[in-house]
Amino acid sequence: MSLSDEEWWRGATLYQIYPRSFLDSSGDGVGDLPGVTEKLDHVASLGVDGIWLSPFFKSPMDDFGYDVSDYRDVDPLFGSLADFDALINRAHTLGLKVIVDQVYSHTSDRHAWFTESRRSRDNPKADWYVWADAKEDGSPPNNWQSVFTSGAWTWDARRCQYYLHNFLPSQPDLNLHHPDVQDALLSVARFWLDRGVDGFRLDAINCGMHDPQLRDNPPATAEHRLETRPYFMQEPKYNMCHDDLPGVLERLRKLTDEYDGIMTVAEVGAPEPLPVMKEYTYGARRLNTAYGFDFLASPTVTPQFVRDTLEGWPGEAFEGWPSWAFSNHDAPRVVSRWLEDADPKRRARLLVMLLLSLRGNVFLYQGEELGLPQADVPFDKLKDPEGILNWPETLGRDGARTPMPWTTRGPNAGFSTHEPWLPVDPRHLALAVDAQHADEHSMLNFVRRVLDLRQNSPALRRGDIRFLVADDKRLVFEREHGDERVVCAFNLSAETVDVPVDRSANIQVAIDDQQSASVLYPFGAFIAALD
Repeated sequence: MSLSDEEWWRGATLYQIYPRSFLDSSGDGVGDLPGVTEKLDHVASLGVDGIWLSPFFKSPMDDFGYDVSDYRDVDPLFGSLADFDALINRAHTLGLKVIVDQVYSHTSDRHAWFTESRRSRDNPKADWYVWADAKEDGSPPNNWQSVFTSGAWTWDARRCQYYLHNFLPSQPDLNLHHPDVQDALLSVARFWLDRGVDGFRLDAINCGMHDPQLRDNPPATAEHRLETRPYFMQEPKYNMCHDDLPGVLERLRKLTDEYDGIMTVAEVGAPEPLPVMKEYTYGARRLNTAYGFDFLASPTVTPQFVRDTLEGWPGEAFEGWPSWAFSNHDAPRVVSRWLEDADPKRRARLLVMLLLSLRGNVFLYQGEELGLPQADVPFDKLKDPEGILNWPETLGRDGARTPMPWTTRGPNAGFSTHEPWLPVDPRHLALAVDAQHADEHSMLNFVRRVLDLRQNSPALRRGDIRFLVADDKRLVFEREHGDERVVCAFNLSAETVDVPVDRSANIQVAIDDQQSASVLYPFGAFIAALD
């Protein structure tokens, strides 16, 4: 099915690549851009529309690339700008779009902008970051908390002031209220657009603007309060989601509209993300799409939860377009979070079918096509600062970032000839690409079949959604576009259930070899065409 060049992204499936863990071509134990380019044929074979490439920019790697020290260069760990250009060219030759991360909320404390900003209170970049005086007693300006540590303020002896960091102390927050900062970031965006990228994922963009009055955040409501760390004990009312941020997004959209077919997607991490996502994608002057942590942060899934989440996007006038992910580099793999009672193979198939049936864009995380479970990483091998600081209260992110298993034999699952930066989970070896590619009944080839169905179905890519059943076991909904109607049915229980679908429905793909659409076996699923 062909889509217009301008709206290729609507209903698209993007494959997320975490470069550190995709393929190491240099033999240093860390994945790199040439490694990504080498394996793009695998990505194209899935039938996805493009890739989302996690950060590869120059960085001290305190947060593994999300602490950028130079927005316009590739970190030597990953290669060079020439390697990036080669990646873009190969991807486009294969018909793949390329979306890259842009981290506009903060930089590394080693970025030249911060180096200048911290020198004095009156230099040209003095106000490019969020600085504030101490209270009378020397304590921080307010009670804001960092996601990763405790307080969100760090004292700087050069300026004798505190600076704000919503994440690590080495990730100072940019002051997006400052027009010069906005101009500088738009110049960065233009740099990558001119190199041929097809769009941007805006990391933690709702953290991009703070309350200039620096008012204290209120305590979290009982619904959102968690005792695992201070960040979850307060409502982040004033350190993010400022009312002026949509104006910055409109400036970015005006820039991207100068180019053809550019996709912009916001990552929104907030206690109540839906209103924020809708605000950032409202009308035709802001971002194309947004996603939150509805599914990524959920420890379990029910039919009603899926229905409630999807019905938050009914397709009203001026409404944006949603995006969905079940797994990514920031969340434990979904196969290890949901439907623990199901056989792992059935579980993986059911979940990928569900993801690829939803109305919206889909982000498929590397290894999800293989059914990889969350890797077991011993404490002494952990690298993620969030995982180390909060161990063992959280699973951390390293278990979702271990190397991609390419081969069942050879060193390190074919990822590297050197000891990998994170260990390969032995359970992943049997699920390697080479073994699954050769098995027509494998998870990998199942994903290819489901993706082929989605890509060639206007109803599944862009159609409306209407829920028929969402009870304690069954989730059944219709997708419709033009003259095409399909029904998607899922059994999230260990019992055989009836399905209220016409027996004449023509099953297109199913977990089981079933002929009738009137029944679903335990943890079964099918997609069927309706007359």
